[in-house]
Amino acid sequence: MASHHIFKVLFVNQGKVYEIYARKVHHGSMLGFVEVEELVFGERSGVVLDPAEERIKAEFENVKRSYLPLHSVLRIDEVSKRGASKISQYEGNVAQFPTTLYTPNTSDTGHKS
Repeated sequence: MASHHIFKVLFVNQGKVYEIYARKVHHGSMLGFVEVEELVFGERSGVVLDPAEERIKAEFENVKRSYLPLHSVLRIDEVSKRGASKISQYEGNVAQFPTTLYTPNTSDTGHKS
C-alpha cells in the first residue's frame, strides 16, 4: 500500500499568512525558491462550503506549480491528513532570513592588486 504524503505549507504573501496543503514540496530548480506542486483542497460535497478555503482555492485555481521565495516560507510540516486551507492576518514577530543568501567570493574576482 503506497503512502500518501501531505504537506502543510505556511508562507507570507503581501502581509498575510497563507496555509496550503500539497502532495509534493521540494527545493526548486530556481535557486532560493521552494517548489510546491499538487495542491490539495477540500472536495465540494453537498451545500456546505468554507468561504475562506473557496477564496484560496480560486486564487490557485489554474496553478500547476508554485515557486515560493525561501525567505517567505514560515514552516513546512508533513501531516497525516489535510486541514482547511486559509489566508489569515499576519500577526507575531517572525524574523525573516536575510535577503542576500549568497555573497560573492571576493577572492575570485580576477582583479590583481
